[in-house]
Amino acid sequence: MTITTPIPVPSALDGIDLIHERVLVTTGPRSGLVVIVAVHSTALGQALGGARMWQYENWTDALADALRLSAAMTLKNAAAGLSLGGGKSVIHIPAGTVLTSAQKRDAMLDLGDAIESLNGAYMTAEDVGTSAELMSIVAERTDHVCGLPADRGGVGEPADATAAGVYASILATVEALFGTREIAGRHLVISGLGQVGGRLARALATAGARLTVSDVNLATQKLAAEIGAEWVDVDSVHTVEADLFVPCGLGGVLSERVISELRVLGVVGAANNQLAHRSGAALLDARGILWAPDFVVNAGGVIYLSMASVHGADLDAVSRRVDAIGDTVAAILSSSREQGTTTLEAAERLSAERLGAAV
Repeated sequence: MTITTPIPVPSALDGIDLIHERVLVTTGPRSGLVVIVAVHSTALGQALGGARMWQYENWTDALADALRLSAAMTLKNAAAGLSLGGGKSVIHIPAGTVLTSAQKRDAMLDLGDAIESLNGAYMTAEDVGTSAELMSIVAERTDHVCGLPADRGGVGEPADATAAGVYASILATVEALFGTREIAGRHLVISGLGQVGGRLARALATAGARLTVSDVNLATQKLAAEIGAEWVDVDSVHTVEADLFVPCGLGGVLSERVISELRVLGVVGAANNQLAHRSGAALLDARGILWAPDFVVNAGGVIYLSMASVHGADLDAVSRRVDAIGDTVAAILSSSREQGTTTLEAAERLSAERLGAAV
């Protein structure tokens, strides 16, 4: 079914209009899986956001995730200064189900058909549970997909750029806290060592940071040992006393309980929708914990996909644009301090100004 009536977003975000332009919910004819495409806004241009394929207890949980994530993409793309709207696609895998390669292929073909039916309103890319290789299957059914493997004419996965943007944001946050961008000797706690978190951990270790890390995937202990990081249990990682907490897993990590148990001066990471509830921004502020808003920090990937996919793209210019995320974070932290608002409000104000200018 296609839902075109206004849909409020069950989210911590309310700094912009949270009524979606269009939401498509369909059962894939090949895979039998529920495929959801949420187009939140095209005010700045075609909606861009990745395709998530994940296990949920119910398809309605997947829908709620798609609504939250697509609204966050509007904020992200606007704050990054891109001429792109916000959207997201989510494929619901029933809890406990493991897809075969053939089933994944069917799911990607179904996703491609769903995207094609929206007539260019939305473009997808890889996200949690998908990859550049899977995007090449989507491309068999629609042209509205980016981040394909290099050997298939694409620019590949954006994880390097996302990690670079988070690194730049960490430097900006460290400077706001300590008056210097020197990272050597600083203690950072990274939760999540996936595509982005793993790259970030390597870069920070190379820069001389002291690292404590954790991940639900115990195989990543090998990386921890390789870079000399201390490993802790995933349930207690947020309680480690350190300079920064760096969430790089799934969203919703900053619950009221977790915020009350944090023993850090700042939070900055790659995870989307880190706040379990909007009130978390005020709780962090009340505890004196400086939070760099996630939708600004993790924009490196979408910047890369947007700029590098253009024919004749200047990759040095792309890199400079990603590094400039640190400057945006610094400006938001400064604005928050000067205006006496939360960093979330300051970041949303930036996005709203850019969205307003497009009207």
